[in-house]
Amino acid sequence: MAIFGFKKRKDEKSDQAAEAAKSMPVKSGAPVRPIPPAQSTKPARPAPVTTAVGRPRLPAMPAGEFGSSSDAIIRPRITEKSGILSQGGVYTFEIARKANKAEVARAVKVLYRVTPVKIAVINTPTKSVFVKGRKGTVAGFKKAVVTVKKGEKIDFV
Repeated sequence: MAIFGFKKRKDEKSDQAAEAAKSMPVKSGAPVRPIPPAQSTKPARPAPVTTAVGRPRLPAMPAGEFGSSSDAIIRPRITEKSGILSQGGVYTFEIARKANKAEVARAVKVLYRVTPVKIAVINTPTKSVFVKGRKGTVAGFKKAVVTVKKGEKIDFV
């Protein structure tokens, strides 16, 4: 059944795998094994280092834990309050959970070509809600309030 194209995609994948297997050189009598997919491009986390007290301590990750510096920023957070603040050179962004101030500053420089002067990071927790007689949750997020150099501006067009 190909209503949503699932079967069609599955057939295309098997056709591509068959063509790839045909193009590979085969040694006589050796079984043909498919090539595994590429591993993640993120650097592996270093092994824990034991301190003098005996507690394991993780070494600091190299700068730029994210694939590119722009991965730290998810999207601009556009609300009524942030619109008012943006008139004074203060912009609000939703950022990744693991992002810190330095990574956000680097991402703002790369993406918007402005110089951040001050960055405040706010971690908003998840909240319980009660809607239509059922319990639920509103997802939490992490946001950064970035103040840029006087005279510089960010356009979210």
